[in-house]
Amino acid sequence: MTSAQRSGRWIDDWRPEDPEFWENGGRQVARRNLIWSIFAEHLGFSVWLIWSVSAAFLLQMGFSFSPQQLFLLVALPNLVGSLLRLPYTFAVPKFGGRNWTIISAALLLVPTLLFAFAVQDPTTPYWVFCLIAATAGFGGGNFASSMANINFFFPADRKGTALGLNAAGGNAGVAIIQLLLPVIVGGAGIFGLVKASDAGIHLQTAGFVYAGLAICAAVAAYLWMDNLTSATSKPREQLAVVRKPHTWIMAFLYIGTFGSFIGYSAAMPLLIKLNFPDIVFAYYAFLGAAVGSLTRPFGGWLADKYGGARVALGAFVSLVLCTLCVLWTLSRMSAGASNQEWFPWFLGFFLLIFASTGIGNGSTYKMIPAIFRREAETTTESGTPDRVAALATATKQSSAALGLIGAVGALGGFLIPIAFSSPWVGDPLAATKGAFVVFTCFYVVCVLVTFAVYVRRPSQARALATAGV
Repeated sequence: MTSAQRSGRWIDDWRPEDPEFWENGGRQVARRNLIWSIFAEHLGFSVWLIWSVSAAFLLQMGFSFSPQQLFLLVALPNLVGSLLRLPYTFAVPKFGGRNWTIISAALLLVPTLLFAFAVQDPTTPYWVFCLIAATAGFGGGNFASSMANINFFFPADRKGTALGLNAAGGNAGVAIIQLLLPVIVGGAGIFGLVKASDAGIHLQTAGFVYAGLAICAAVAAYLWMDNLTSATSKPREQLAVVRKPHTWIMAFLYIGTFGSFIGYSAAMPLLIKLNFPDIVFAYYAFLGAAVGSLTRPFGGWLADKYGGARVALGAFVSLVLCTLCVLWTLSRMSAGASNQEWFPWFLGFFLLIFASTGIGNGSTYKMIPAIFRREAETTTESGTPDRVAALATATKQSSAALGLIGAVGALGGFLIPIAFSSPWVGDPLAATKGAFVVFTCFYVVCVLVTFAVYVRRPSQARALATAGV
């Protein structure tokens, strides 16, 4: 590779759209940065969702919190994480992708160490737990900066797959924390290899383990990641995406895909524990996030092959059908009963919802850079300096849009647990039904928006994207 590199691991010459540049070393550099970006983002997601499963263990450790209080602990990290995504996106051009990965990984020490010390004292006030849960939002911000950074490394025809893999690696952190935390703290066994501890639950162990992993992520980023000079831009240039209607349309659609994924992932352990008391939630809580994570790169691949809009439309149609199936299952259940016989149906349809969110996540993130690139191509002539400059601006703006859209979309992670929690004490089953009715109606709207704006008249959609109206 002929790129110029200076101190601080800054690469001055980066041309991923140049086939010769890409094949002569560019691909290897991009892949190396992708690998360690995935690792850091994976840990960020794990810390972000650490309360989703630990909240279900607090009662066993002597904390007397109500279901509403537990759901709020689950929801708070998602709210803070969504709000942090925009400044985290701006941090990449300001500090460099490698440098910010080091900083953001080190920040994970705050929620993990505070968590480890607080859960050891049953007299810790609830408001302290709320503050500590809020700091877990640092992990949610990691997603935006990681995606914005990787967007600069790959050429347009590989962005869908690269961003899908990067996001899937992060999303998998949800499944891993929900699978391994019960094992790490002694609350459950795993595959017959490890048994639940007879000495009780030790939630602090999970906090210390993930604090150590955060240090590993920071060190790995320091040693093996790079900053791109071409990834720098002014905040005013990045904020230009706010004036583009397609930014907000895609943000709305992303609430339906990623917002659903992170919201359902956060709520699933408590949903199982409260609606199916005879089921050991720790054996199943991680499955939804695992399915959603595995299908996300598949959604990116499908989008590269068939177009993001068509794949996104199919994902939203699937979400409508699957939520209706979940509602059918809930209608067969009885309030206050164990409902154990209906759990396989509930779990099966819920996993299909997760699969749909994963495919939708991958396809929508393919659409975002494509919209900005198309605008650059249709307003400039091929082979001219204006085209080169326009494509560079499009990459910067699409990275900023990824952060803004990710921030808005992540709000679903806060709203979904709150929707499930409101009337838990009176009738948890009715609360679950009501929430899914609302979600189904929202997905119907997403179907209509996707079809009307991006699928029904592709030529008109391209013109709208170009004109920015």
